[in-house]
Amino acid sequence: MAHALDTAAPALLRNSQLDTPAIRQARIDLAACFRMAAKLGLQEGICNHFSFVVPGHDDLMLVNPYGYAFSEVTASNLVICDFQGRVVAGNGVPEATAFYIHARLHMKHARAKAAFHTHMPNATALAMLEGPPLVWAGQTALKFYGRTLVDEDYNGLALDEREGDRIADSLGDADIVFMKNHGVMVVGPSIAEAWDDLYYLERAAEVQRLAMTTGRPLKPVTEEIAKATYTQMREGDRESAFLHLESIKRQLMKEQPDFAD
Repeated sequence: MAHALDTAAPALLRNSQLDTPAIRQARIDLAACFRMAAKLGLQEGICNHFSFVVPGHDDLMLVNPYGYAFSEVTASNLVICDFQGRVVAGNGVPEATAFYIHARLHMKHARAKAAFHTHMPNATALAMLEGPPLVWAGQTALKFYGRTLVDEDYNGLALDEREGDRIADSLGDADIVFMKNHGVMVVGPSIAEAWDDLYYLERAAEVQRLAMTTGRPLKPVTEEIAKATYTQMREGDRESAFLHLESIKRQLMKEQPDFAD
């Protein structure tokens, strides 16, 4: 299902500007997200992708290389490419849909420093249903109140700039897109915040799907309570996300320390 990016554009010259402490830290943080996503079963073969705009270089992105499962990603094997598909640091190329989706997202939305796309099972299951995917019936779901949209127009694989542009344009002001018949996209201003949203989105989807299997009707909260709870949750959300990422790095350093290599 995955496709290597086919580009005739020459690679740009590699240079020490792409080996700064900030970029090294971004590599470690992003690799940690891949490993924990694999551990939690949020990946799908070699098909899904996370990207992050390279610190200090708004025209470049860090992304996983084609052919690697999330569990194989390390800080050093992430590649850096420009928005024309030229790899400027690292070995290999991005997966084709990763490039066409993520490059266009980063180009069109300066606020989307991190972009995480998965076919994680529970959120994707909700994206396959008619109607709104999330029901505001569980506390965890309320973290996303007013922050989601639904892309109803599934159009096959994103193997060209036109489809990449269509997906990027669908984002609007949302942080989370349920891509009908496809999966989800989560964007954020930092790796930590994108990870935190991705994790809790899947947890919210999981409990909703579990509740739906009972055959009993869901009990949504009122709009007033949904708004108030969302406001409560968003207070300190950035700090909480940072601490969440630090927590997974500590866990991985004990279990899979090679992620930081």
